[in-house]
Amino acid sequence: MTLLVVATGNPGKLKEMQAYLTATRWQLQLKPPELEVEETGQTFMENARLKASEVAKATGEWSIADDSGLMVNALGGAPGIYSARYGKDDADRISRLLSELGNTRDRAAQFVCALAISRPDGAIACEAEGICPGEILAAPRGDNGFGYDPVFYFPEKGKTFAEMSDKEKHQHSHRARAFETILPQLDRLNG
Repeated sequence: MTLLVVATGNPGKLKEMQAYLTATRWQLQLKPPELEVEETGQTFMENARLKASEVAKATGEWSIADDSGLMVNALGGAPGIYSARYGKDDADRISRLLSELGNTRDRAAQFVCALAISRPDGAIACEAEGICPGEILAAPRGDNGFGYDPVFYFPEKGKTFAEMSDKEKHQHSHRARAFETILPQLDRLNG
């Protein structure tokens, strides 16, 4: 097994990523808690590259980073790269989103996930982006998931992400689509 340091301090994100990598030779580990990387990129991919590269250089190990969020058409792509900072907690972020949308008829939105993998020297070895189109509902539905999941309706399944089982979300999410693209690249890397 080759160590792959996840550029996050969130054990939930590590667990979610590990589920996509179970059939690979990569073993995930959280980054050291004292290692913080400021997200100064203007896109999800720029932030993913930055986090992967900085964590790899600091640890001397391979690193994987993701940056993801929600983009709403009627809000000019907001909250975008500021999705996690759109409010003080999930309820506050959803409330702000619904307030800003108001009675807007165009509810089209997409979840975006950018993944980047860095070599131990900080060079980006591969990257991928996954996009999951959907709509923003007028009110939350469902109890699973986190973040904007209760208001993100996925027409293909006729449910919000918060109404899906973990297995369904694992198959259809933006993160699933990004991993589907990056896994063949990851298999070809020499750890």
